[in-house]
Amino acid sequence: MKSIPTVTTALKGGEWLIKESSPIETFTPEDISEEQKMILEMAHQFMNTYVLPNMERADKMEPGFMRSLLERTAEQGLSGTTVPEQYGGFGKDFLTNGIIMEGLGYGGGFSVAYYVHTGIGSMPILYFGTEEQRQKYVNKLATCEWVGAYGLTEPGSGSDALGAKTTATLSADGKYYLLNGQKSWISNGGFADVFTIFAKIDGDKFTAFIVERNFEGFTVGAEEHKMGIKSSSTVPLFYQDCKVPVENVLGEIGKGHLIAFNVLNNGRFKLGAATTGASKVNTTRAVQYAATREQFKTPIANFGAVKYKLGEMAIRTWVHESAIYRASKMINDKEEELLAAGEPFNKAFLVASEEYAIECAMLKVSGSETLDFIVDEALQIHGGNGFSDEYPISRAYRDSRINRIFEGTNEINRLLSVDMTLKRAMKGKLDVMSAAVVVSKELMSIPEFGNEDETAFAKEKKYISNFKKAILLVPGAAVQKYMTALDKEQEILMNIADMFINTYLSESALLRLMKLSETYGDAATKYQTDIVYTYIYDSAERILKAGKEAINRFAEGDELSMMHVGLRRFTKVAPFNTIAARRRIAEKMIQENRYCF
Repeated sequence: MKSIPTVTTALKGGEWLIKESSPIETFTPEDISEEQKMILEMAHQFMNTYVLPNMERADKMEPGFMRSLLERTAEQGLSGTTVPEQYGGFGKDFLTNGIIMEGLGYGGGFSVAYYVHTGIGSMPILYFGTEEQRQKYVNKLATCEWVGAYGLTEPGSGSDALGAKTTATLSADGKYYLLNGQKSWISNGGFADVFTIFAKIDGDKFTAFIVERNFEGFTVGAEEHKMGIKSSSTVPLFYQDCKVPVENVLGEIGKGHLIAFNVLNNGRFKLGAATTGASKVNTTRAVQYAATREQFKTPIANFGAVKYKLGEMAIRTWVHESAIYRASKMINDKEEELLAAGEPFNKAFLVASEEYAIECAMLKVSGSETLDFIVDEALQIHGGNGFSDEYPISRAYRDSRINRIFEGTNEINRLLSVDMTLKRAMKGKLDVMSAAVVVSKELMSIPEFGNEDETAFAKEKKYISNFKKAILLVPGAAVQKYMTALDKEQEILMNIADMFINTYLSESALLRLMKLSETYGDAATKYQTDIVYTYIYDSAERILKAGKEAINRFAEGDELSMMHVGLRRFTKVAPFNTIAARRRIAEKMIQENRYCF
């Protein structure tokens, strides 16, 4: 019987689905350098010194305060980290930037302001601008002399970015483009100096423009009153014959979608990294509250129901973190490979980000939903106090919710992860169909028993291999059923995406555990083993459910029965005492009084 092929070299984007990874070559949080550890600690110190003590002050939108915080990040060397030195930055690599995002990711509106300024507020000009545009704008953005923002969303177009109505018309003298229209929900818009704005030239050529705050015809609207991230400036922007010099066209005319979508690839990863830090901090808050809050003459941390919540919070955080660091190093290595081959810095970055766009979409979903789960359960542990603004978990709960909408909704990102995989398969870049054929033939065979591999983690590796077969079973049959109309079956695609995410995260966590075990031994990784085994066990159920929902939609008769048999076979795992595992994980955190994995 054939099996999914293995490799020991770096995988291309999406290849995790059809090939195995080596734990030795998988980057983990334990592999970061001493310098990167110092940078992460510096980010935490910044948060503890300047941000967390001033959250109330920030929420009141005190004029100039948020801008002063951004300026302090520049003073501390935490802004402009990936900007090349010739443009006023520090020239750090992609991996280091992700580490900084984790360290600064739990500051609510501040984190959003920083994330927007250093990301979508600056990157379009850095990576798509002319040399003259970079010299004029990027130096000021890298040092936070100027603050950046990004205008894509409109009242009538959110996920459908190309449906924008803002227009740009060349002036009679040919010196300006006159912008007319409105943008909405623009982060940093209330105090930003420079904006990347998208409009359609002659009504159809979707194009990006660099717009300065003082340009004639440009007006900033009033601050929005939001449920969360209250300290983040969020405003509408209005353009009435706004005069934008022709030299401020960003990129090629009619190619604005390339800027919008490529910037979002990186933004999704950065959001996933930021939610890692926020998940750890809010898990710690829950642990510390549970250890001090007494009911029935005992700390509530002693109750099994609370231990379940704490254990699950730690599991999801650790697993997501494993996937983030795995992907970040792959993107980093691809960028460095391209730089070594002589590609300019902007092309190297954009190609590397696009290569792993599938992973970035999944990680955005995973990170935002992990954090949402954690703040929800942490608030529940706080009980009525969690509903009070006197406790930070109340703000964390409100602030978290936007992450499932930012950078493309989670629904869009789920659809994208599957759509990009199928498109790469159809273009021959990803040999998914051959692997799917192997799996379909395996369904007709009798499972082999005996002579089981008894090497370390062999059983768990087999589970992951089978999860991938379960995935390949579903889209292979769905494509045959619907052909090009599959994109209309969004429920099926969402089911497949959930199978993707659970499998990618399970594999990332197992690879990290295998590497840790090889380095430190089984005794030193007993809690991490509990984390991984529990996550894999639960993922099997989630993958089975998603798979059944999908095939129940399009299969019937003997095909339906056969596919159900296959799904059960590929998601079968040995019984595991997850209750005891979660208790051990929770008790370790209670002992340490923090998230400690």
